[in-house]
Amino acid sequence: MSRRIRRKLTRRGQEKVDCPEVDECLTLDERGIVDWTKLPNDTVIQLFSCLNYRDRASLSSTCRTWRNLGVSPCLWQGLDLRPHKCDSAAAVSLAPRCRNLQKLRFRGAESADAIIQLQAKSLNEISGDYCRKITDATLSVIAARHESLESLQLGPDFCERISSDAIKAIAICCPQLRRLRLSGIREVDGDAINALARHCQGLVDIGLIDCLNIDEVALGNVLSLRFLSVAGTTNMKWSLALQNWSKLPNLTGLDVSRTDIIPNAALRFLSSSPCLKILCALYCPSLDQDANFVSNNNHRGKLLLSLFTDIFKEVASLFADTTNKQRNVFVEWRNLKTKGRKMDSVMNWLEWILSHSLLRIAESNPQGLDNFWLSQGAYLLLCLMRSTQEEVQERAATGLATFVVIDDENASIHGGRAEAVMRDGGIGLLLNLARSWREGLQTEAAKAIANLSVNANVAKAVAEEGGISVLAILAKSMNRLAAEEAAGGLWNLSVGEEHKAAIAEAGGVKALVDLIFKWSITGGEGVLERAAGALANLAADDKCSMEVATVGGVHALVKLAQDCKAEGVQEQAARALANLAAHGDSNSNNAAVGQEAGALEALVQLIRSPHDGVRQEAAGALWNLSFDDRNREAIAAAGGVEALVALAQSCSNASPGLQERAAGALWGLSVSEANSIAIGREGGVAPLIALARSDVEDVHETAAGALWNLAFNPGNAFRIVEEGGVPALVHLCSSSISKMARFMAALALAYMFDGRMDGVALVGTSSESNSKSVNLDGARRMALKNIEAFILAFSDPQAFSAAAASSVPAALTQVTESARIHEAGHLRCSGAEIGRFVTMLRNSSSILKACAAFALLQFTIPGGRHAQHHVHLLQNTGASRILRAAAAAATAPIEAKIFARIVLRNLEHHQIESST
Repeated sequence: MSRRIRRKLTRRGQEKVDCPEVDECLTLDERGIVDWTKLPNDTVIQLFSCLNYRDRASLSSTCRTWRNLGVSPCLWQGLDLRPHKCDSAAAVSLAPRCRNLQKLRFRGAESADAIIQLQAKSLNEISGDYCRKITDATLSVIAARHESLESLQLGPDFCERISSDAIKAIAICCPQLRRLRLSGIREVDGDAINALARHCQGLVDIGLIDCLNIDEVALGNVLSLRFLSVAGTTNMKWSLALQNWSKLPNLTGLDVSRTDIIPNAALRFLSSSPCLKILCALYCPSLDQDANFVSNNNHRGKLLLSLFTDIFKEVASLFADTTNKQRNVFVEWRNLKTKGRKMDSVMNWLEWILSHSLLRIAESNPQGLDNFWLSQGAYLLLCLMRSTQEEVQERAATGLATFVVIDDENASIHGGRAEAVMRDGGIGLLLNLARSWREGLQTEAAKAIANLSVNANVAKAVAEEGGISVLAILAKSMNRLAAEEAAGGLWNLSVGEEHKAAIAEAGGVKALVDLIFKWSITGGEGVLERAAGALANLAADDKCSMEVATVGGVHALVKLAQDCKAEGVQEQAARALANLAAHGDSNSNNAAVGQEAGALEALVQLIRSPHDGVRQEAAGALWNLSFDDRNREAIAAAGGVEALVALAQSCSNASPGLQERAAGALWGLSVSEANSIAIGREGGVAPLIALARSDVEDVHETAAGALWNLAFNPGNAFRIVEEGGVPALVHLCSSSISKMARFMAALALAYMFDGRMDGVALVGTSSESNSKSVNLDGARRMALKNIEAFILAFSDPQAFSAAAASSVPAALTQVTESARIHEAGHLRCSGAEIGRFVTMLRNSSSILKACAAFALLQFTIPGGRHAQHHVHLLQNTGASRILRAAAAAATAPIEAKIFARIVLRNLEHHQIESST
């Protein structure tokens, strides 16, 4: 493979790339199999040119020949280090490839320190972001080592530690400099700017953006200047700027966006600067709010780009008759067969400043710009995303991701803006960019797709245009930032039930699980939170939850819950485990989570988190897991009772969601009498009573369920009385809008006063202190009165009379339908609980008899989830005889009789069903 390679120049956007020309084709061997080692060298290099740096490195490791081809100079004219960690060691290993490097992009101070190790002396373009920690010393050394530098850009975040000293060093060391764009410098003094004017006589483009102070007079000395941007810069002295900048002989474009420029200064720039063609003044409040300036269309043939002008029309005027459709001016310019260098430089500068200012405006999200965004801002961003300048494309995509967001905290987006992007073809364009080999562009496009997908209509369009597959593939990327945004997109899409199956079919579930395994060791809280959040949404679906478990999701999520200390990751991991455990009746994931080593211990530990969101989701997971008998006991053994009681005691002022889950988890654990006793002993009764007093239906309903279980134990029943629980339960029984809450409160009161508590009341519940003074007789009368009122609320006198006078099934059916509480069919009682209601049918209190019959009716209605289970328990206790006696008792209230007859009919119905 020692063939001579003929090379030709091709264009990748505006960047010339020296690529080989293919001059022979590959043939198959006698077996019809391609021997890749016999590929022509030029073909291999063309293949390399289509790959990102990681894939090039992987391919280079295949064999010695390909390793040699992988360092071909044509493959290393540009290098983007942003997706990678680049320290000195990595830079040294890259150095042999970078001798002919022309263009470099980096991120952060560590990468900046490592740049000098690349030994890329012919480097002429450097662009960096996340530059807050870069110092004068680092920047000065970079300038000294790269004397051929023509372009230096640092931003858009602020360069807080760079001063005028570094700018002077750049001027002295880089005399060929043509473009200098810096963001967030505190002060750019006259000495620094004069040094640029003196040493960099080809400097045509200066951007001093979001700076605090600049020397306006000195800028007037840079006579070579064609383009100047002071966007976002404060403390400007506009009189000095006018006096000095209007004399610049070559100044073609001036950007004063996001400044406090006044109308008079803007008009004088337009009138007194002889070469000025473009004044960009986006979001300048003094101009936007001046009615006279807004209505003044006499700009002396010069372009004014602002929020109140038609930007497309203004730009189109640059081209005389060559542009027919103003809104397509950027596309038509790029497609021109014959272009002028000067016009290209103007348009490239325009694209850059527009993308930068639109991103900054979107980030600040000022009020009152809806009309601008909907009429031209969104479409302008889409046009800029088609730019041949990669930085412009990325900023435009980031701008799209940002301008739709109204509230970061609550993931709220502006529906009109999102749908405007969709109507203008933005979804397809973003998906194409997400397929790009450029990792930075992939990342920003995926971020925009993720944010836009919060809107249900946009999410549907993303799915219809193949976006789910694109994101699933991108989630497998070795680039953490791209994978993070792809996972965020899948998280938002998975909110819609209609997209979950498609995500699973596209391999999204496995990709998300693999993301957790890949990044849980090396860090990356953002990617882990998004992956866990997406899995949490998917786990809410029965089929997808099985897929999550099949591909190792349980283990991955448990490891996150155990090892990760980031609040967001813990919350989403706990939520995912909660949703996995929520399908106890349809799959085995509940048991699988409980059996995963360390799962229950990790969730109990998360209950003690200082963050409410984490505690809420962990409590929800333990609530769902407690439906499994083995899990219930294992949770208690792991300290779950103590942790949940402490949580209930501390959440009186917490969110309703946390309160509900705290009470719900205690409800689930209290199904076991041993746990119920432990909850009472640990002080769980008082906080549950407090939660039962909540005005929030879900909170007091779960608290009522927990108190119902606790009241089964006589000691706990007396604790409830001691702690003032009777009035709280009576209030629920009579006033809650939740039928279930009223039902369970009535059952708790019935347990408390069916006679079993009387022995405990004689000695109290505490051996260490005196029992609180309790008026049991008064409490009993109040409880029975409200139980009776509750039963009567479900009793239709006419229906009862008809049922009592007739044996026709329809009469009993009418009573059943009027008495039925549908949610009660989800309750599952133990044999001891069913036996207690059967015993209560013999109680001397007619009210308790009616309550017991009413409860058994609810638990045995055909169609209830656990009705068959309850029927078997009744049959095993020989309850039929007692029910017949209750139905026939002359002294029993009519409610008890009719309800007992209905229960007998339910038993017969289930017996017939079983026999057939």
